[in-house]
Amino acid sequence: MKIPLSQPDLTWVERKAVLDVMESTFLSLGPKLPEFEHAMAQYVGVKHAIAVNSGTSALHLIVRALGIGQGDEVITTPFSFIASANCILMEGARPVFVDIDPESYNIDPAKIEAAITPRTKAILGVDVFGRCAEWDRIEAIAKRRGLLVIEDSCEAIGAEAFGRRAGTFGEAGCFAFYPNKQMTTGEGGMILTDRDDLAALCKSMRNQGRDEGQAWLEHARLGFNYRLSDIQCALGIAQLSRLEELLSKRAAVAELYGNRLGTLEGLIIPKGPAQGRMSWFVYVVRLADRFSREDRDAILRGLKDQGIGCNNYFAPIHLQRHYQNTFGFKAGDFPITEHTSDRTLALPFHSAITVDQVEQVAVCLTEQIRLARERK
Repeated sequence: MKIPLSQPDLTWVERKAVLDVMESTFLSLGPKLPEFEHAMAQYVGVKHAIAVNSGTSALHLIVRALGIGQGDEVITTPFSFIASANCILMEGARPVFVDIDPESYNIDPAKIEAAITPRTKAILGVDVFGRCAEWDRIEAIAKRRGLLVIEDSCEAIGAEAFGRRAGTFGEAGCFAFYPNKQMTTGEGGMILTDRDDLAALCKSMRNQGRDEGQAWLEHARLGFNYRLSDIQCALGIAQLSRLEELLSKRAAVAELYGNRLGTLEGLIIPKGPAQGRMSWFVYVVRLADRFSREDRDAILRGLKDQGIGCNNYFAPIHLQRHYQNTFGFKAGDFPITEHTSDRTLALPFHSAITVDQVEQVAVCLTEQIRLARERK
């Protein structure tokens, strides 16, 4: 692709940090792990940050540490990356989907109460595309109904809402550091919580079930190899030191797109919240209602033919084959999610995109939308 969909922002700061570890004797479980965790906890404003090898692992450990399991139900969104629902299945619980708000794309709190049953144990919300969910309303519902709250903030590091940073809502939150994220460790994730008991459990389970201070071959509980190496932690420390710079760069690119595409007829551009702070993860636009999924797919093909990286975002989780086969979900179950999914597309978005590249994307997208109108 002439203009890639995403790419990490790495400098000599990151390269030196990684090389320093490679010249040491600690490649894993060394000093960079607690250093990264401490720096992240301070940045977010929580007592504990626990580094793991992916956002998926972070979600899995949170669900397991909260005792969610067989026979339990967890309310969540069908418009997300599949890990936010898979982590519930991993522990034998059942995801109960609630449709989304058509503007924010986050779970609609007004629909949560109707989905609560005697088996409901938690609400797992997602900060979709870097915009915080309505955590004030979600936490109020959870408190009233005696439910746990989990924040999947894998796409929203640095976002803010209600005077708090993403990752601080509920019993625990988590980030992910895949290369397309605002900051990266290559692969990696982070659990965030103020609860001492959850932090201790997650630290143990990420390291084969060993408790702190236990011998290498002693295991207090079932655990996993979800560790993050010192090489990745060093990369994370360097990226975190530049995070505000990275977020500012991405916000500037989002502004470029907004100025260029804001008046394009037939296109709905993303906007940040009226209050708080958006952490721009991706730049996902939506076609107007008169366009179909087939129109969207044709536009994607046209963009790719011109060397422009792009993709649909997200496919509804409930219509993934495993979920249909297991639970019997079908088209029409969550109409807002399905309608949104059929018309959204992600444009090239990262901190190094130039004004000229944004212009190329805009010109090509304008032409593809024109062709889609003519085909109708």
